[in-house]
Amino acid sequence: MAKIKIASFNCENLFIRYKFSSKLSDKKKEEAVKNGFIIDTFMFERITDKEKAITAKAIKETKADIIGLIEVENMDTLKNFCTQYLKEYKYKALIDGNDPRLIDVALISKIPFDNIVTHQTMKLEGQSKPVFSRDCLEVNFTISGKPFTVFVNHFKSMLDKKAKTSAEGRANTAPKRKSQCKAMLKILKDKYSGSPGNHPWIVLGDLNDYNDAKTSLSALYQSPWMVNLLEKELPAVENWTHYWDSAKVPVAERYKQIDYLFPSKSLYKKLIGKPEIVRKGIITKATKYQGPRFPDVTDKIGASDHCPISAVFNL
Repeated sequence: MAKIKIASFNCENLFIRYKFSSKLSDKKKEEAVKNGFIIDTFMFERITDKEKAITAKAIKETKADIIGLIEVENMDTLKNFCTQYLKEYKYKALIDGNDPRLIDVALISKIPFDNIVTHQTMKLEGQSKPVFSRDCLEVNFTISGKPFTVFVNHFKSMLDKKAKTSAEGRANTAPKRKSQCKAMLKILKDKYSGSPGNHPWIVLGDLNDYNDAKTSLSALYQSPWMVNLLEKELPAVENWTHYWDSAKVPVAERYKQIDYLFPSKSLYKKLIGKPEIVRKGIITKATKYQGPRFPDVTDKIGASDHCPISAVFNL
């Protein structure tokens, strides 16, 4: 029986060299993505090595065997980042997806995988556009002779430029996330012939909504096939994974869980210990966390506005 540790982390704009300039208009950004672009100093800003190093420390701190990563620029970025900081993760999966900002979902692993499947072109019945904002990246493993699958997701953001409040933005974007939940369940049902809960797999990633009465993720929470691991195993006061650094957001909404591990029911039965949340890389403004931080973390510089989450299972 193999013991593996699985993690998820939105590493927040892992652009190894450049990101779009904050001074560039949305129209110019959209045109650049649509038409292709070259690197020039008018369009891009540098990402500092210090930020990348802290991000890598947060990943290392999980000690995970398999990690789903969110907001990665491309495969070259991922290769370069791992070569520079995370050489132990020899196996990498990423397919360019649908995001107009060029951020993708990815996976890095110490364990070789068999194959990867993209669901970025998937459309639900009656819809003309792909359902996933980036992709649902399916990575299939055989570990100790047994099949195991990881589904890496990054659902639609709650941000809406037309909304006057964060609550309004959340409501306006909810239908898209509901469709993404529906699509995720369809993928599981199709893959596992109607009995998904009896197979070893995990859905993970940044699902961009809270677990409360107004959630758009209820189809996943209520599914008989899976378990919301952090909610199930940790007290509510401890399961926040994201710090929203904005004076426009009420304090109560600045510390929330929007990153998830949803193991299948059969995998959940093989959980070892409690899930873990690494907060050493969160900026110092997030005063709800009073523990140690990595060197070089400040009130502005951190690993991400998200925290890595992880859990150990027997397969």
